[in-house]
Amino acid sequence: MSTPVSLPAPPAVSPLQIGPHTVSPPVVLAPMAGITNAPFRTLCREFSGGKGLFVSEMITTRALVERNEKTMQLVHFDATEKPRSIQLYGVDPATVGKAVRMIAEEDLADHIDLNFGCPVPKVTRKGGGSALPYKRNLLRAILKEAVSGAGNLPVTMKMRKGIDDDHITFLDAGRIAVEEGVTSIALHGRTAAQHYGGTADWDAIARLKEHVPEIPVLGNGDIWSAQDAVRMVRETGCDGVVVGRGCLGRPWLFADLVAAFEGREQARAGGTDGCSLKPSLREVADIMVRHATLLGEWIGDEARGVIDFRKHVAWYLKGFAVGSEMRGRLAITSSLDELRSGLDELDLDQPWPTGADGPRGRTSGNNRVVLPDGWLKDPYDCAGIGEDAELDTSGG
Repeated sequence: MSTPVSLPAPPAVSPLQIGPHTVSPPVVLAPMAGITNAPFRTLCREFSGGKGLFVSEMITTRALVERNEKTMQLVHFDATEKPRSIQLYGVDPATVGKAVRMIAEEDLADHIDLNFGCPVPKVTRKGGGSALPYKRNLLRAILKEAVSGAGNLPVTMKMRKGIDDDHITFLDAGRIAVEEGVTSIALHGRTAAQHYGGTADWDAIARLKEHVPEIPVLGNGDIWSAQDAVRMVRETGCDGVVVGRGCLGRPWLFADLVAAFEGREQARAGGTDGCSLKPSLREVADIMVRHATLLGEWIGDEARGVIDFRKHVAWYLKGFAVGSEMRGRLAITSSLDELRSGLDELDLDQPWPTGADGPRGRTSGNNRVVLPDGWLKDPYDCAGIGEDAELDTSGG
């Protein structure tokens, strides 16, 4: 174990209230397609000692209403997950309403988050994700259906600044959200055109907090460490943080985040054999095997679990001295024994390396946003959006 890292004094931040659910410290795992499935949420929750809020990967409302087999697996939560948090994606108010009522009536979740932040073309070309808030009336209609259909379940939303610098929507969208009864808003400080490139605009988070003082505002974007999270709260006045790419290959970041907000210098992993703030490669290897094991148990097939885990290998090993040949071998493993034996060939005594922190995952930016024909002509016209515009699959 490396020497504990001293953390700055935590900001004065109140527990986050999401309807009846108290989230303390106010730390949320961002929904990420193909990533934040039940095994990854379990791993992050173990490190946090059960503190925080952990949101499912994106669930498409049409697929949920149609009871798509993969989607029904994605909305299954472990018995220890409380509150159960589902993120929904949809573009048709009626379908969103049906999905939300289904969740409430069948007790599928305790909290519903709505996705208005995804910038990927397969979503924005349907008018969904980060493209949707530009259509103010459509946004209002979806929020109205969701909040009314949810009953006692809190409804939150996650969004971006806008489509691009010429089509900024977050202040209008924030006001509509308040008027329609949304419980809290998370803002990623980038436009859809930026995707994940450049630097997140934390000033926009501060502006939104001032603009909608009635409800909590959470900040998202460029949180790679606990120190970043503390600094975001201090600089923006936001009520909590949402962490996405910062925990890729770093699920122990939630131990660090809890320690930072609670003012402790040393984070320990709740429910595991422990992990320092800066784990050695040996500790990382054990976590990798644990992650792959959980995936296999969840899928019901060890090989498929290890294959699904492959995407995580490069994130976990970032910064460590692992040759390209070995990285390649580990990225094509198909059994736990193969994964474990490959990891055991490494120099597992390596301490946490300089340069292992920082950006991971997608970093592309300045992309053209793929939109439906004529989408930008009128921000108040939502003709042509209907049930057929809904995606029929969930997750990654």
